[in-house]
Amino acid sequence: MTNPDAASGISPEATPQANPQATPEATGHALLTVRDLRIVGSVAGRERTIVAGLSLDLSVGETVGIVGESGSGKSMTARALVGLLPDGVTAHGDIRYAGRPLRGGTRAVRGSDIALIFQDPFTMLNPLMPCGDQISELLTGPGGRRLRRAARREEAVRRLAEVGIDDPGVARAYPFELSGGMRQRVAIAAAIARDPKVLIADESTTALDVTTQREILDHLSRLQRSRGMGLILITHDLRVAFSVCDRVAVLYAGSLLEQGPATAIDRDPRHPYTLGLLLSEPPGDRRLERLDAIEGSVPAAEKVADQCAFAARCRWARERCVAARPPLTTVAPGRTSACVREDEIVEQMRSLRDAARHPVAAPAPDARSGALVEVRDLYKRYGERQRGKRAVQALAGVSIEIGAGESVGLVGESGSGKTTLARSIVGLEAPDAGEIRIDGIDASDYRGLPRSRHEQVRRTVQMVFQDPYSTLNPARTIGATLRECLAARGVRRADHRGRVAELLAQVGLPAEYAARKPVALSGGERQRVAVARALAADPRLIVCDEVVSALDVSVQAQILNLLLSLRRDHGVGYLFVTHDLAVARQITDRIYVLRRGEIVESGPTAQVLDRPTHPYTRTLIGSVPGAERLEGRL
Repeated sequence: MTNPDAASGISPEATPQANPQATPEATGHALLTVRDLRIVGSVAGRERTIVAGLSLDLSVGETVGIVGESGSGKSMTARALVGLLPDGVTAHGDIRYAGRPLRGGTRAVRGSDIALIFQDPFTMLNPLMPCGDQISELLTGPGGRRLRRAARREEAVRRLAEVGIDDPGVARAYPFELSGGMRQRVAIAAAIARDPKVLIADESTTALDVTTQREILDHLSRLQRSRGMGLILITHDLRVAFSVCDRVAVLYAGSLLEQGPATAIDRDPRHPYTLGLLLSEPPGDRRLERLDAIEGSVPAAEKVADQCAFAARCRWARERCVAARPPLTTVAPGRTSACVREDEIVEQMRSLRDAARHPVAAPAPDARSGALVEVRDLYKRYGERQRGKRAVQALAGVSIEIGAGESVGLVGESGSGKTTLARSIVGLEAPDAGEIRIDGIDASDYRGLPRSRHEQVRRTVQMVFQDPYSTLNPARTIGATLRECLAARGVRRADHRGRVAELLAQVGLPAEYAARKPVALSGGERQRVAVARALAADPRLIVCDEVVSALDVSVQAQILNLLLSLRRDHGVGYLFVTHDLAVARQITDRIYVLRRGEIVESGPTAQVLDRPTHPYTRTLIGSVPGAERLEGRL
């Protein structure tokens, strides 16, 4: 089927043109209804299914969450709903706004009635335009007339205040001059400038620290109530989804597997995949010896179109699960599930869910040995030499210690100095003052180290970054990348093949992955390769900078289990940089809490998180989704 309106991405279905002025209040219909939404793409002339028959409803003032792993079709669904599908991808089905079918898709109401916020605000904001102008250019006066300049400026400042930015100077700032949280607020202000009735937020808080995330979600909640907006929240963060949403739809490999009230699904999931996601979530109140991860990865939608999409990863799968595609059936009032064995396994699922709420905590870590890394009074300042730029004190006298084989966490908001400290320890930043000693060697300035000492420090400490794709050469195979690391360490070429296979086995990948390139791997597999590359140097400490923050909850659990097993089996220690306190609890023995370049609290992880003494630490803990309901929600 061809698409006559490439800009919208929705085929017309031969329905009347929607009335852009229609409102749910006037028509008496639901705000947005979607029926049998199918999204297909074309690869080498072959049709490829991305989403297979999604249906959902959104009412005035309601928040609906769409959750699932990467590859489930969440973002493509968001783009289809606003008519922004990429070239070669088309969508078909019935989308109605305010009860009126949208012929030719949502282009007629995009922006004015339906708006989208992306995960990365840079994709929405023009880097060459002041933030205020990006909001005011969308505003019009009575009769659609363009506002005068003074009125536009005043309205832009008011709209920024509406999303929590009270500084009028931000209207004159450019996006690159703002923090990530501020940019996301500006993007929200621009998205709602034309007062839409439906707002779709696609992973809009995923990369933010917990306090900024909480502020953004609070502002969205207030805007929603004050404007009567319907909100579709697309996320892989289950804590956010179940804290914010009224109803949740669980998407997997392009198929809707479960749908219902958020609190009911959280308490009593009725599909094995939903249960698997919930069990993979690291608990925030206790440390486990091992997380219950879903093994494997999401398949392509077209490969599982005629069966249960989750069967290959399901512990309860039987022959009839793959005989045909299970239909969505009602399993409770307002709840549906696409599991043909739901009635047979529901009690087993409930037992596992109940057990997860009261797991046996892992034993306390052993006492740490002598210090492997010592940092004393470290200072780092940015921006002093840039004309017109305000200097930023990234580190202000930071001191930490990491014992041999110990796992230490650095937690705090964006801009607290976590990454600067981590990069200074591995020599990617040069501190202005202070001392760094690694295994007794003064490594305060890597550039001044003799070659032998430099190599020794590099072998002792390695680093794994948040985005492995940006640190792996896309033109080289995984084997070539690992062989290069082995050669730098002095391993004989004759031993490279066997050692590469050993490294891949250590991180849970088959030996044949050595022939693949990064583009052929999933995000979790690429992160495993990044860990393998670090292990090639046989380090005693790996610095992990937000290594699981961008991963799905199930893949996150796999990587955390991998890191725990490497530590247990090989004695490797970690400096773990994260803004996720639940993750910090699972992986670290001690933590340091940083705020504006200073350590405000430190100690054993459980003690700091259970009995914080500093107000800032308490603020961080209170900002975690699920710690309490957002304002205005039970």
